[in-house]
Amino acid sequence: MQTSLKLTVAAAVLLSLGACASKPKPVAEETAPVEVVDTTPAPTETVEETVVAPTGPLAGSLDDFRVNVGERVYYDLDGYRLDSDDQEILKRQAAWLASYPKVRILVAGNCDERGTREYNLALGERRASVVKDYLVSLGVDPSRIDTISYGKERPIAAGSDEQSWALNRNGFTQIVSGSTS
Repeated sequence: MQTSLKLTVAAAVLLSLGACASKPKPVAEETAPVEVVDTTPAPTETVEETVVAPTGPLAGSLDDFRVNVGERVYYDLDGYRLDSDDQEILKRQAAWLASYPKVRILVAGNCDERGTREYNLALGERRASVVKDYLVSLGVDPSRIDTISYGKERPIAAGSDEQSWALNRNGFTQIVSGSTS
């Protein structure tokens, strides 16, 4: 009897241990959703700077004056008066010269091929003087401006027609010193 009692006690112990070892059913709990926060730093974007190379002539150069300002004013036949277009060009010249105070200029008066040499030299001198006087009236120091008359000796357009003559009747502003080029 002792053996059966031992077996019964052993079985009871095993059953009780087995009951303790079983997992209870999980209880479903209502929980709020969990927000996952990413703490890794965001990748940085590489921004390439685009350097725009200046186009056009160098500021303060002869080309700057020629391209951006204008170097010639044109006259009517036998005339030396400045029209509104000529005055605008000379205003730009005066502003440019104010920006570059070390620049010196030469204003040349030119004529077409018609007329005598003496007449054209005198007319060219009046044309150059009118340009100088207007620039001085706009604040350019007269000591920075020299004048010369070439008369009909330095035409810019070849030909003996009205179009060529119109181009050759001009006041030409030339930089002689102090530019950046």
